[in-house]
Amino acid sequence: MKPKTKMIHAGITGDPLTGSVTVPIYQTSTYKQEAVGKTKGYDYSRTANPTRHALEELIKELEYGKAGFAFGSGMAAISSVLMLLNSGDHVIVTDDVYGGTFRVIDKVFKRLGLSATFVDTSDQQAIEAAITEQTKAIYLETPTNPLLKITDIRKTATLAHRKGLLLIVDNTFATPYWQHPLQLGADIVLHSATKYIGGHSDVVGGLVAVATEDLAEQVGFIQNSVGAVPGPQDAWLLIRGVRTLALRMEQIEKNARRIADFLSNHPKVDTVYYPGLSSHPGHELAKRQTEGFGGMISFDAGSREAADKVLQKARYFTLAESLGAVESLISIPAQMTHASIPKERREALGITDGLIRLSIGIEDGDDLIEDLRQALED
Repeated sequence: MKPKTKMIHAGITGDPLTGSVTVPIYQTSTYKQEAVGKTKGYDYSRTANPTRHALEELIKELEYGKAGFAFGSGMAAISSVLMLLNSGDHVIVTDDVYGGTFRVIDKVFKRLGLSATFVDTSDQQAIEAAITEQTKAIYLETPTNPLLKITDIRKTATLAHRKGLLLIVDNTFATPYWQHPLQLGADIVLHSATKYIGGHSDVVGGLVAVATEDLAEQVGFIQNSVGAVPGPQDAWLLIRGVRTLALRMEQIEKNARRIADFLSNHPKVDTVYYPGLSSHPGHELAKRQTEGFGGMISFDAGSREAADKVLQKARYFTLAESLGAVESLISIPAQMTHASIPKERREALGITDGLIRLSIGIEDGDDLIEDLRQALED
């Protein structure tokens, strides 16, 4: 089955009882039992719900996993996966990771005894140097948020497994249409499904797929115990989002490549971060391990004042948190998505006050380029 077809036909499709071509929304919290312990596979919707199960089967197949799990948000998915670790354990994390991931590790899990080292995971030597006797996992974003750095998943998986470590990959930016970390050796892949998978700025959710039955049992236990699950309406919206993921990602990337080229040649833009540019340090690696470069672009306008002016003048780019929607979004990571990271750390990473992050949508590319052109003018 080819990728476009898989987006439509993977997982559970339709309803055999009625002939509906879409999975029904099972808006229920509990289920009638024929006798004590004798059910039709469902007893309580925190544990399992038919609509959520259809979503979980879908992400399992899209990510080539042994099992899939749905959560109420991307952060719920990340937090639940981190709960596989114990107090006293150590995890290595991509340095310019999403601000919410940094915050939950630094402010919540650190307090519970989990330690972390944040390194540039595009540098294999830096990863290996950070491994200690307490290290139990490596957590990657690739491409990273917001600097779009690329980490070699296959090499990192080889290193992780040689050292007896779990490899966890946040695949939100690349999506299961462009990149498949489990096939490259990762143990766990996760998504903020709020973003590209949902794709319409109308639902919040998180998804996880795992490579082994043992991990499936562990994550399933945590999911049921903690209960950070989505309702059936949200699960249904995410299933619907996947059906158009291929078409959206192809149009988004088509626009993104053009916009990245435009920004690279603009005199008022200092640096452009986009893996699809041949000048990007991770370009050749991205070509090898992904099927596409995605729709996220960051660029440095030179100062906070210059960045603020672009935001004020943009017409088709909506100033908003989040990303991955049909509409183009614009943000200032230092003031928005990464504001929870201390300023000195942001600056050391290259997340300057003038850094602008674009989430490219499916609008006409000419309109988006013209909007950026006029926004960058004096």
